[in-house]
Amino acid sequence: MSQTSPGPAPSPVPSPAERVSTPVDGVEVVGALSPSRAGDFVTCPLLYRFRTVDRLPEPPSADATRGTLVHKVLEDLFDLPAAERTPQRAAAMLEPAWEALVEAEPELAELFAPPEHGGPPLDLAHWLASCRTVLERWFTLEDPTRLEPAERELYVETVLGSRLLLRGFVDRLDVAPDGALRVVDYKTGRSPAVGFEQRALFQMKFYALVLWRTRGVVPALLQLVYLGNGEIVRYRPDEDDLLATERRVEAIWAAISTARESGEWLPNRGRPCDWCAHKAICPAWGGTPPPLPEPAQEKTQAEAQEQTQGS
Repeated sequence: MSQTSPGPAPSPVPSPAERVSTPVDGVEVVGALSPSRAGDFVTCPLLYRFRTVDRLPEPPSADATRGTLVHKVLEDLFDLPAAERTPQRAAAMLEPAWEALVEAEPELAELFAPPEHGGPPLDLAHWLASCRTVLERWFTLEDPTRLEPAERELYVETVLGSRLLLRGFVDRLDVAPDGALRVVDYKTGRSPAVGFEQRALFQMKFYALVLWRTRGVVPALLQLVYLGNGEIVRYRPDEDDLLATERRVEAIWAAISTARESGEWLPNRGRPCDWCAHKAICPAWGGTPPPLPEPAQEKTQAEAQEQTQGS
């Protein structure tokens, strides 16, 4: 798909505090939800609490940081003229992008420091080589010399009739000459096994719902690009899909609201516990969660750190 002629200039992305503390389009919102946080609650209500209510810090992970770095290179690659969007140029962009990332978030360098309790540290050169492999694989799936994205890392939001604010960041939006939209999301991991695609598709339908509500157009194609094993998953939504997604989002928010009112954030013990950063304080594993923050404190934390919610 190619880009259509430019339309009106987009509105500035609101500041983190503005996204919570001021009305959206004149509406006092009841709350806000991104696909990531909705997915957290579905996976484990207590995980949602730890991340969104308590705002507990989590150590950086090599896999998540790889995703951040590769996304950055893929975003910046489209600033180059089409003919220069080559695997070699992408590989050359990797180390400068990593240096800029560490400058912005110095704690990421700790990934490659000796572990606190001994053992060999991660090898930076080996890790960067794994990032190059992921980038090279992307060039076997898409040809960037023939793509002109309409948007990259696009912040989107809409307010539902219930006054729930939906928001998130779309990796790439392609617009065809006839106005058809293609929503593209890069995943640096492997594609899910059969029967486990629904979480990723929910994220894409969430974005499609927001775009439909804001632009009046149902996206023609949702495309998940899995760089871990070189697979593309495509889905063509329709209005019924998006209405069902809206109902599901509302149901998730209703469950979140109930948990907030009751203070009962139940753990959901399962496979995701294996890589959860909060396992030591989870009651499902014999731990003790910290006391819930006071409502005023929770609001202050939300306004100060809200940017993480949109991811």
